[in-house]
Amino acid sequence: MTENTVSFSNLRDGSVEDFEIIAKNDELTALELPDRIIEHLRAQSFDDGAYKIDRLQHVLQAATRAERDGADDDWIVCALIHDIGDILAPYTHGDLAAEILRPFVRDEVVWVTRHHPTFQKFYNKALDEEQRQSREQFKDHPHYQAAVDFCENWDQTSFDPNYNSEPLEHFEPVIRRVFSRKPFSNK
Repeated sequence: MTENTVSFSNLRDGSVEDFEIIAKNDELTALELPDRIIEHLRAQSFDDGAYKIDRLQHVLQAATRAERDGADDDWIVCALIHDIGDILAPYTHGDLAAEILRPFVRDEVVWVTRHHPTFQKFYNKALDEEQRQSREQFKDHPHYQAAVDFCENWDQTSFDPNYNSEPLEHFEPVIRRVFSRKPFSNK
């Protein structure tokens, strides 16, 4: 073991020094978060065959549309990672992406990210009308319209193989700005 490795095999046996090692390691991990987000986005460039474009191109289109509409950093990063969990959490990908964002962006953006899959059902003609209108359960929520707008303007329209989106490298500075913020408390 090195001075950077804990001495215990069970947490209950850890010393103050061990937990200081863990805290220091956690700080380094947090500093590397922007790089890990970027790498995970790059990994989304595989073609799963269902769409005319790959998953990376979809989120790049969404982020490009958001940026061109004058959106702030929170929304641009939301557009970039709103589907980051599609592969590992296909039934709860909005929750996964929202939890990644939650310490770094405002509540409105977290809420929209979490609920965008429900709002996207509106466009799915294979669903019955009740399922397509499931977003209406949130009609009185203060972020309802933001979710409608996110889906209408940036998400549902971003499957176009002819759209000229910015490359991932263009968005690296905003990713680094947002995920380098000091975390704040969201509900």
